[in-house]
Amino acid sequence: MKKISCATLEGIEARVVDVECTLTKGLPSFSIVGLASTAITEAKERIKSALLSNEYKFPPKRITFLLAPSEMNKSGSHFDLSMALLILLNDAEEDFHDWFVFGELGLDGSVKENIQLYPLILSLANQNLIQKAIVPKEALDKLQKIPNVTFFGVESLNEAVALLKEQENLTFENQSNELPYPNFEIDKEKFYYIKEYKEDFYDVKGQEVAKRASIIAAAGFHNIILEGSPGCGKSMIANRLRYILPALKNSEILEIAKLDVLEGDEPTFKPHRGFKNPHHSSTSASIFGGGSHKAKIGEVGLAHNGILFFDELPHFSKNVLESLREPMQDGKIRISRVNSKVNYPANFLFVGAMNPCPCGNLLDAKKECRCNELDIQRYKNRLSDPFLDRVDINVVMQNVAANDQPSYSSKEMHKMVLEAQIFAKQRGQKSFNGKMSDEEIEQFCKMEEEVKPILDMAINRFSLSFRSIKKIQKVARTIADLEQSTLITKEHMLEALSYRRR
Repeated sequence: MKKISCATLEGIEARVVDVECTLTKGLPSFSIVGLASTAITEAKERIKSALLSNEYKFPPKRITFLLAPSEMNKSGSHFDLSMALLILLNDAEEDFHDWFVFGELGLDGSVKENIQLYPLILSLANQNLIQKAIVPKEALDKLQKIPNVTFFGVESLNEAVALLKEQENLTFENQSNELPYPNFEIDKEKFYYIKEYKEDFYDVKGQEVAKRASIIAAAGFHNIILEGSPGCGKSMIANRLRYILPALKNSEILEIAKLDVLEGDEPTFKPHRGFKNPHHSSTSASIFGGGSHKAKIGEVGLAHNGILFFDELPHFSKNVLESLREPMQDGKIRISRVNSKVNYPANFLFVGAMNPCPCGNLLDAKKECRCNELDIQRYKNRLSDPFLDRVDINVVMQNVAANDQPSYSSKEMHKMVLEAQIFAKQRGQKSFNGKMSDEEIEQFCKMEEEVKPILDMAINRFSLSFRSIKKIQKVARTIADLEQSTLITKEHMLEALSYRRR
C-alpha cells in the first residue's frame, strides 16, 4: 500500500488528508471511500482518461482509495494528481508519504490549478505541516512567496511521475522566511512592518484627544468608539488607523494572505493589516458568516488581525450589535449549522463611529439640535450596556475650528506604536494589551503604590464592573508602554480613566 499526503479545508483551516491506495486481485473496479465530495468521486473519469491519453495501461484490478481520516468531509478536485500517481507508482520501491501533492487533472493529463489551492497551502504552511509539495506549474509564481516550503511545479502527469521516480536526485531548498520589509527581532522571532501611509493623520486638523486615543488604541489593539458631529473627522481617523497598527509576525502575514484569497483577492504577502467596513444595512449572515450547508466566513472573520469598522454604529441592527459581543470578548466567532459547526479566529480591533444624536448637532455650538430628549434617549439605547462594556476607549470629538492646525503625522504615530510594541514584547508579553487574559493582567499590569487608591476611588464612584476595571488597567498599561514605563503611574491611570464611558 502506498500513501501520499493532500489536504482539505475545514472552515478556513486546512486539515491533512492521507491518500491511501491498494490494487488487489478481483473484478476490475474503482472506488473512493472516506466521505468524498462529488468533485472527488468524479476524479475516476478524469484519472482514467488522463492515464489512457498518455499511453499508460489502466490496471485491470480492484482499485480502492481511502481518504483518511474517514470521518471528515473532503472536497475539491485537487486530489486528482495524488490518486493518479498512486495508481502508476503502486509497485515502486520509493516511499512518498512525506510528499504533499495537489493538482486537478485534465482529460489529456495536464495539471491544472484549483481555487482551493492557495488557502490550503497557506494554512498548512502557517501550521508548519508542509515542507515539500508538487503543485501545478501555473500556480508556482504565487506559491513560491510562501516561506519554508519547497515547491516543484509540473505541467503534466508525466512530469509528476518522472519527478517522484527521481526524488533521490532532487535538491530541497526551502524558501527563506526573510521578507523584503523593515523588521525587528525579539526572542528570535521577526516582526515586519511597512512604511506606507496612503492616508495620513497629518490631514486631520485639530482633534488632539482623538489622535492620542488612536495611538493608544493602535498600540494596544483596544476597541474604540468615536462620537462627534457630522464632518468632525471620525471616518478620517478610522480610515487612517490601519496604517499605524503594530508589526506582524510571519504567521500573521500568512493568515492575512489566506483571508485575502478566501475573499477573492490576490495575496500580496505585505505586512499590512486588513480593514473591513460593512454597511449598516448588511445582514447578520454577511457580517458573521453562515450558509445552510457550508458555513462561510463573514466580515468579522475576515477582519482577523486587522480592523473592523462600523460607521453609523447605532444604525446597525440590534441582533448584529449583540452578536458582536462574543467575538469582541473572545476573539473568535462560532457558526453552528445542521451540517457544519465552525470556529473562525476573529482577533480584531473594533472601531465604531457615531453621532451624538439622530440629527447630529447635539455637540455643535453653532447649530441647533432638532431632537427631543426622547429621540436622543432612543438613539443612545440602541447600544446596550453589555456591548459598550466591551469597548476600551470612548472619545467625544469636538467640531473643527478654522484655526486648527495639523500635528501628528502617521509616520510619527506609527513609530510610537512600534516602540510600544517592542517594549511590551521585551518583557515577554505575547498578546496585545487590549487582548490580555486575567492572568496576564495580573502579571504585566504592575502599578505604583499611589495608583491603587485612585482606581479604588473610581470603582466606588462610577460603580465599575469587573470587566470595566480590567479594561482600564489594560489601557493604562498601553499608555505606560508608550512612555516606556515599567510600572503604571498615577498619570497613566488618570488618562486611562478619562477614556471611560460617561
